[in-house]
Amino acid sequence: MIEHLLVFITLFILIQIYFKIADKYNIIDKPNHRSAHSQITLRGGGIIFPIAFVIFCLFNFKEAMETYWSFGLGLVAICLVSFMDDVKNLSGKIRISVHFISVVLLLYFTKTFSLFPLWTWPVFFIMTIGTLNAYNFMDGINGMTAAYTLVTLLTLLYINHDIVLFTQENFIVYAILASLVFLFFNFRKKAKCFAGDVGSMGIGFWIIALITLLIMKTHDYKYILLFSVYGIEVVLTIIERLYLRENIFEAHRRHLYQLLANEKKVPHLVISSIYAIAQLLINVFLIFSNLPLGIIILIIFIPSGSIYLIFKLSLKKKFQSVIK
Repeated sequence: MIEHLLVFITLFILIQIYFKIADKYNIIDKPNHRSAHSQITLRGGGIIFPIAFVIFCLFNFKEAMETYWSFGLGLVAICLVSFMDDVKNLSGKIRISVHFISVVLLLYFTKTFSLFPLWTWPVFFIMTIGTLNAYNFMDGINGMTAAYTLVTLLTLLYINHDIVLFTQENFIVYAILASLVFLFFNFRKKAKCFAGDVGSMGIGFWIIALITLLIMKTHDYKYILLFSVYGIEVVLTIIERLYLRENIFEAHRRHLYQLLANEKKVPHLVISSIYAIAQLLINVFLIFSNLPLGIIILIIFIPSGSIYLIFKLSLKKKFQSVIK
């Protein structure tokens, strides 16, 4: 569609304007001993996602004001505080407070509050905030967030178009357009920009909203497994760090993708592609499987978890002296 082409071109131009601003005001990511990159790179390229939503509102103004206002407020709030944290570290209390408000708005938008009893609300809060942070934890190498996000969004677009209509199509398409623009500058050996917290938290918030809408529409909880790859990685890494009595809120380099990139020296784009393809295969299985949820979870998690542990243990044994 012409509208989508115009939006893509607009986003492409706007992100390059942002690059000039970021360069002028030194909004950069400096590598440290835990980084998987070695060169200074512009940070905050993920600002393209909230910008894409603003443009979505301009093209769909009436519906945005009636239906998407709570999502928009939550997205803008979490992206604003994340961008400020990218530029200058904010107090944890400020970030947590804004995250809480944003999640409240997200759950209101998806009608979770009205469809579930009060005692279940804390569970949804924990799951949502946990998923947001998982998306942030996994944003550590070139192409990871861009490729994984694109696979997830394309899967949701297919489901919305061919299986069950759970949201306005453009609500997914605009996120895809932003992902394609970001992918162009990030899926490179030497990335032009990184997403920053504003990107990982922003698009994570958007995808959580979409998947929650899908689950609310279908009452089929298998769709939470659209986060399977990230979920397995983050949960098993947290368990490992708890076992080692480490502070799980401190920066580290124990994720499998970090070991592959930092110690094994596997190219970032190869790792990102493997993660995206793995999630794509899981998504195909989810869409066309009519098995009970418990069986689906076992089929996905047993082989995936086993593969993860085998690679993780072999790499840790080989590079134990440099992993801290």
